[in-house]
Amino acid sequence: MYVMLTLLGILPVLIAGQVLRLGLVQNEDLREQGEQQSTAYVKIPALRGAILDRAGRTLAVDVERYDVTLDPTAAGFASNEALFFERLSELLQLPVGEIGRRVRGRRSPKFVLLARNSSLSASQRDEASEIPGLRVDLRFARRYNYPTTASHLLGHVDADQKGLAGLEKTYERYLRGIVGSQAAQRDRRGVRKVIAGGAVVDPLHGESIVLTIDLVRQTILEEELARGVSESGARWGTAIAMDPTSGAIMALANVPTYDSNRPGAVDAQSRRNHAVTDRLEPGSTFKLVLAVTAIETGVIAMEDTVDTGPGWIVQYGRTLRDTHPHGRIPFSEVISLSSNVGVSLVAERLDPGSFYQYARNLGFGHMTGIDLPGEVSGRLKKPSTWSKPSLSAMSRGYEIEASPLQVLVAYSALANGGVLVRPYLVSERRDVTGRTTWRVRKDSVRRAFRRETVETLMPAFEAVVNEGTATTARIDGLRIAGKTGSAQKVKNGRYAAGAYRATFVGFFPVEDPQVAMIVVMDEPKSSIYGGSVSAPVFRRTAIRWLATLPALAARFRAVDGEAGDAPALVPDVSGPPAAVAGRSLESPGLRTWSGRQIKDSDDASRMPDLRGFGSRAASFVLASRGVRVRFEGQGKVVSQWPEAGADLPPEAVLRCR
Repeated sequence: MYVMLTLLGILPVLIAGQVLRLGLVQNEDLREQGEQQSTAYVKIPALRGAILDRAGRTLAVDVERYDVTLDPTAAGFASNEALFFERLSELLQLPVGEIGRRVRGRRSPKFVLLARNSSLSASQRDEASEIPGLRVDLRFARRYNYPTTASHLLGHVDADQKGLAGLEKTYERYLRGIVGSQAAQRDRRGVRKVIAGGAVVDPLHGESIVLTIDLVRQTILEEELARGVSESGARWGTAIAMDPTSGAIMALANVPTYDSNRPGAVDAQSRRNHAVTDRLEPGSTFKLVLAVTAIETGVIAMEDTVDTGPGWIVQYGRTLRDTHPHGRIPFSEVISLSSNVGVSLVAERLDPGSFYQYARNLGFGHMTGIDLPGEVSGRLKKPSTWSKPSLSAMSRGYEIEASPLQVLVAYSALANGGVLVRPYLVSERRDVTGRTTWRVRKDSVRRAFRRETVETLMPAFEAVVNEGTATTARIDGLRIAGKTGSAQKVKNGRYAAGAYRATFVGFFPVEDPQVAMIVVMDEPKSSIYGGSVSAPVFRRTAIRWLATLPALAARFRAVDGEAGDAPALVPDVSGPPAAVAGRSLESPGLRTWSGRQIKDSDDASRMPDLRGFGSRAASFVLASRGVRVRFEGQGKVVSQWPEAGADLPPEAVLRCR
């Protein structure tokens, strides 16, 4: 009893002592801890660097957007809830009922997200500040000014502005920037308020990148590839153009394509960059390796005769055929006429090790080093693993796999005098003030073969276009060299009947090559031959590009019409969206005109309204969205199936009159 009373008497003394100790001894420490707990930091977002074409046109840029959140428990909100719901409805363009549903269905008692990435003017933000508990946070959102143009090059970002594909992914570390912060303080209810004059760490904005592509050329290539895919009925098509001397990519396109602003609206196949991610057997385009090896090792001369007989031979138990019998022809015509029989007979004379080494010298079997994600290295077997038919098969582009870009790089070596170059897309980086922080250094990988060999082989590859398998690529007055290729596809471990990839790869002008280009069609229906389906895309693109190449444009007439043999240089803008079409006409001396266009805002996953379009323009629009088209009649589209607004079908029917 006495012990209990004693303890009760001492307890107030102990409590008083503790209070004095905390107040006098640990006062400063506790004050500091309290300030730390009430102090917060508001993030200051960093601007992601822009992506520009070679002429300075902005392809991708950050735009100001705002996240709008609400604390419905804030003083003064509940008493005027109906009025504030009306004001929020007008501000955010949301139904009053939807706002109410979000507020009542919130998971957090003091937080509800009303809008993300909202576009608000300064006056709207001022109005928002008058609503109790409403918070407007600045953020940046990525905008691609030409939604489907160069999408496989640019790639796209996720909701957090992180690069997921294309150059956005490759150059993430330079584009993204570093967020800043500003001191703020939390009140008792946890609301952060910026401290006037508080510490500020400025954001470090990302660097912009300048590309080697030109928007006008890119648009033209995409148009012509889409037209080629549509006319041939191919599953997909890819095309790449590069400066064969420097390695600078001038344009790169894939059909079908996608909108970088809405990457989730299409399947993964439409986002696939076939130019660098697909391994394919190159077919007869690989005969360049056979030709280089044969000439450099002295196995044959261009004028030496090869007896191709009746156009077929039996080799290692398999029958090889030419498209036509050629009989006894010089080796130069074995190349220009793409004789499988002739190439196989010459291949039998080669040393396997030499053939393998020249294939390696030309870049096959390893990546080109382009600054794009997902590049494949291809497949080049070592001679120790070859079977008896391997050398013959490889000389014709089988038993080897390469990306379309690898094939183009090899032909660029033929164009530039025998040097392998590394392809690239970014020429420089700039900081937020526009100061150049880095510039590409033009460099070569290795010498692949002698310049004298180029001079020996060039007439044969020029004859491919003038009188061989690619006459559909010929342009009067412009010297073009190149090679066609058609390779049967493997499906389920076996070569599939009727399934081919058709290719044309070439460059111009032969005397001073400025452009090297490859066009690949996957499973074309109209023809399996590169000369029929791929070479015309090359030709049409080259004609329209001439106006953008000053050294060549002077040799051709640069305005309306097509008198004589001179090609017209007016870009075809009958098909693409108006914003892109306008850029196609920015070349000096070209007149613009207006007409009915598919709007940029149209949902690319829906069937567009094509009534009133010409057949060519309608074909472009559907091909760019991955839809095959079947026409009934001629003239302008008068009706269509399916109707506008329906889900995109694999094939559409357009009735014309």
